[in-house]
Amino acid sequence: MPYRAPVNEFRFIFDHVVDLASVAAEERFAEATPETVEAVLVEAGRVCEEVVAPTLRNGDTSPARLENGVVRTSPGFDTAYGAIAEGGWVAVSADPEHGGMGLPVAMTTAVNDMLSSANLALQLCPLLTQGQIEALEHHASDEMRALYLPKLISGEWTGTMNLTEPQAGSDVGALRSKAEADEDGTYRISGQKIYISWGDHDLAENVCHLVLARLPDAAPGTKGISLFMVPKYVPTEDGGVGPANGVRTVSLEHKMGLHGSPTAVLEFDEAKGWLVGPEHGGMKAMFTMMNNARLGVGVQGVGVAEGAYQHALAYAMDRKQGKSLVENGTGSIVDHADVRRMLATMKAETFAARAITLACAVAIDRSTASGTAEWQARAALLTPIAKAFGTDTGIAVADLGIQVHGGMGFVEETGAAQYLRDVRVTAIYEGTNGIQAMDLVARKMADGGEAAFALLDEIEAFAETARESMPDLAAPVWDAAETLRETVEWLVAQGDLNARFAGSAPFLRGFARVLGGYYHLRAAMAEPGGARERLARFYIARILPEHEGLLAHARAGAEDLYALTPDDLAA
Repeated sequence: MPYRAPVNEFRFIFDHVVDLASVAAEERFAEATPETVEAVLVEAGRVCEEVVAPTLRNGDTSPARLENGVVRTSPGFDTAYGAIAEGGWVAVSADPEHGGMGLPVAMTTAVNDMLSSANLALQLCPLLTQGQIEALEHHASDEMRALYLPKLISGEWTGTMNLTEPQAGSDVGALRSKAEADEDGTYRISGQKIYISWGDHDLAENVCHLVLARLPDAAPGTKGISLFMVPKYVPTEDGGVGPANGVRTVSLEHKMGLHGSPTAVLEFDEAKGWLVGPEHGGMKAMFTMMNNARLGVGVQGVGVAEGAYQHALAYAMDRKQGKSLVENGTGSIVDHADVRRMLATMKAETFAARAITLACAVAIDRSTASGTAEWQARAALLTPIAKAFGTDTGIAVADLGIQVHGGMGFVEETGAAQYLRDVRVTAIYEGTNGIQAMDLVARKMADGGEAAFALLDEIEAFAETARESMPDLAAPVWDAAETLRETVEWLVAQGDLNARFAGSAPFLRGFARVLGGYYHLRAAMAEPGGARERLARFYIARILPEHEGLLAHARAGAEDLYALTPDDLAA
């Protein structure tokens, strides 16, 4: 089934749900005119449909491979990556000073959504480069920016992030990679890094690694970590590719999915590196890249959900099985109540998750343009929700897609299973979804819940307005927001962080449920009487009520959880 870019969906959400016009009204993003937005969406969508999507199955059936020290990518990936780079889709939001478009992050988010639907394994490559670009824009020296940014923005070079080591996963402070200063101002980097997505490949002429390592006098833990640029090939003074650096691809991981994305074990043997930011300031610089990636990974989940939904819908519209009980039905399985329920759930959940990621992107753009504490807090609050709920949605929708296919979903030739295998890791990398939930109830509530309360005020105010024309939809959304408000009040009153952590995952999901109800209500109000309102009615009646159980779980504390001993769990 050919992929169709949901350009109309982005137009609608930008215009009626997340208010992209407010971003374009800022001087910083004045060039994001309706005409520019339309041109970007249409052209990026065309590239995704015509060039990128046809390579999706190639990545799964002909994985990236390591041959005699050289990583070979899947058939067609070179052409598809070339189209992404030539179109400027690597750097939609990068600084125009070095060749970027300088458009809002909301536009990058929409493009990444479509690229993820078309081929998630390939999209991961430019996503990592985008994060590296942002880290260098904020933390690199003028000389480093001048050398690296034009190459990364053009797609001639690609970027990676190197955090994880065999003994240091989420506990980054346990890393052992070391850096020793040379007399010429560079550093010798040694150590091993694992799970490095697109750590080596043959799509670009250079691969630029941002590597976390310790200087000899470094303090233990995260405070003693520095960040270094370590390219595969040492650049020449004029920006060309020089001699090979001391970086070796030891192996590629054999993974559940994302077979087209080479995930490397890299060995650094006194590789030449350059310091990014101050000594011992590596985590601050790396978090710039990680926060960029967290929204990007949430969007990957949404993109896969879109692809899985389109795949399942096409099958359901064509497959004839059993007798339909619907008068004047299609005669296909889409008439069956449970299949209709699954498809409606897939569509409603994808809309909710997409709206959350785009709302997060708009908050980032408003924060960038205005610098106000309110928008900074809104962006920070929404980032872990966008990452976790976006990826959870991708997994759940892809799983439903297999179920819609029935037995054929379990057969690899249909392609339905690939979506689930590919998207499953997104709930794990860039900070597991459990870590996102802990961040939400701890750091993001350090303001006493002020940012959350401001968002809830907005939701309840809109629901009050909507009561006049859609009271049966507005009332449940207002009530859900009030339940969430009470739960936030309970959370911030807990001095014991473990009481918050015990219910952090259901809290995040409950928060997302309420946001989904809000954005569906906005959609219904924008197009009353049509498909948008009908989908909103489905979500608010059947999915939004889940928030009550989730938030009850969030308020349960930790006592009963830790009453279960390790021996109890093993019994």
